[in-house]
Amino acid sequence: MKHRQRIYYTEKDKALMWDRWQKGESLHSIAKHFGRGHSSIQGVIGRTGGIRPLPRRRSRLSLTLAEREEISRGLASGHSLRAIASALGRAPSTLSHELKRNGGRRGMRRSRHHTQKTSDHGRITDAVSIRERPAEVEDRAVPGHWEGDLLFGSHGSQITTLVKRHSRYCMLVRVDSKDTETVINALIKHAHKLPRELYKSLTWDRGKEMADHKRFSLATDVKVYFCDPQHPWQRGSNEQINGLLRQYFPKGMDLSGMHQNRLNAVARQLNGRPRETLDFETPAERFEQCVASTG
Repeated sequence: MKHRQRIYYTEKDKALMWDRWQKGESLHSIAKHFGRGHSSIQGVIGRTGGIRPLPRRRSRLSLTLAEREEISRGLASGHSLRAIASALGRAPSTLSHELKRNGGRRGMRRSRHHTQKTSDHGRITDAVSIRERPAEVEDRAVPGHWEGDLLFGSHGSQITTLVKRHSRYCMLVRVDSKDTETVINALIKHAHKLPRELYKSLTWDRGKEMADHKRFSLATDVKVYFCDPQHPWQRGSNEQINGLLRQYFPKGMDLSGMHQNRLNAVARQLNGRPRETLDFETPAERFEQCVASTG
């Protein structure tokens, strides 16, 4: 049975719909402007009974991603919650509630396999620090810069997760082993599927699976940057996606038999979710715009 593709509208599209609706235009007239059927417009307008909803605003009490990263840094440095809260201008109780939601002090912005990797730090030769990344990578203004990691399951199984910083577009790659030869081979094969303009750099944690990073860069012309030791939150976009992926691949699940088609399907679902940080566009829409711009 063939399913219809779900239609997403940006916040700007919805604002235009409401402007036209309040001026008295019909659903058919508005739909014609967007080149859609009137039922898709009705889905937006009818959701609130034809009354324009108030603009969405982030609660001033909600912690931002930057604040969460500062909390993680402070905890890793041994600072007290009260000291971190004071530096952020927040109430200590706000930070305490955030920690509880994330499983306590080692659950905050820390990947499950992080403790596995700490003993491997220092094994990466000629590693280029994340601090040497160009400014265009840091501010997410230019497409082509990615973050990567391994998401671990039971029995030594894992999958590779890649997230594009500019659009938050993710890709999942099956790997049969976490040894550096297997992982690097998979990353090289994956990199060759993308236009050169859309793959310029890769930021990774200091796990030994990237020990052969120079071979990856030589084969792909993609620069590799490494997080500071015990600072996985420096790949913020990737850490966030790994958290979302646990909805599909719970902790303790065996990932060894996971077919690439299944991974592709999960990635499509994540990339089809509208994101507030993208003005409620989807990562897929932003990625497609980048592909189109490459000609």
